[in-house]
Amino acid sequence: MRLSTVPHYTERRRRQRSLRDFCRKMAREAVRSLYQELVLYPKPGLVSLVDNGSHDDMDASTFMRSLFSLRRYFVEIAEAGTHGAPFSELKQLGIRAEQRMLRATAGINTHRGAIFGLGMLCAALASCRAQGMTLSPQAVRATLLIQWGDALTAHTSAGDASSNGLRVAAHHAVGGAREEGALGFPSVFDIALPQLQATLDAGRDWQCAKIDALFALMAHVSDTNVYHRGGNAGANMVQARSRAFMADGGTGNIDWQAQAETCHREFVRHRLSPGGAADLLAAACLMHAICFDKDKEHGSEIANINSNLKA
Repeated sequence: MRLSTVPHYTERRRRQRSLRDFCRKMAREAVRSLYQELVLYPKPGLVSLVDNGSHDDMDASTFMRSLFSLRRYFVEIAEAGTHGAPFSELKQLGIRAEQRMLRATAGINTHRGAIFGLGMLCAALASCRAQGMTLSPQAVRATLLIQWGDALTAHTSAGDASSNGLRVAAHHAVGGAREEGALGFPSVFDIALPQLQATLDAGRDWQCAKIDALFALMAHVSDTNVYHRGGNAGANMVQARSRAFMADGGTGNIDWQAQAETCHREFVRHRLSPGGAADLLAAACLMHAICFDKDKEHGSEIANINSNLKA
């Protein structure tokens, strides 16, 4: 009688080990996705390895410290997703991750939006894996909304009144990161991911794909970071310049790099920083890596992340 339970027990242990391995892999991909956003250039108004963009209080090293402080968080929230943890539990993991981030950056907010966005996607991806579902964008988005949609909707109206994002969203009557989450991250699934794939399908490289996806996001997203710094005029400028870049062919235009650098200088001059779009780009990079690049290894890039942190 006892012998008959051994195969079932062994299979259960094997499945648990497989899920743990998946969560660790996904955490590495989440960190890598944030790194890919950081090193991208030209990236209008945003911090990169080249310059600080529109920021006086942070640079690439600040982002690297923040990025590494979040490694454990992505594992934790993915593991919570495997057993369908309630949103309240995921939220507490995010709060603790934010505290670690702020300690690592001496109080500078570098990745608050990414903690929320990439964290929820990690939970949804892990939930899909635990249920034996295909890791497709459609399945991940549906799982996110089925598992946590109601709680995310409630989360949009219950928040810290001192948060810049919530205050700006209310003042300008625009959606922020919380509304994006409550809707199932449409900017990731309907804008950034299709644009990444369209550029790759056109024969251009991953760098170009990320640039096009970022500009596509800036053209469509009501970014509370931009509204906070530049008001309606700044937001209109970001969207207009981004739409013009994409209308000219994006990275398919032979002069795309010069155009993007001109846009970067203009955003810096006006102190505009589309950080919300940057977070959404990182989220799209994560989704692309897990759903479309399942067999690709990124050991050399992880080594580059480590070397940059030590530099």
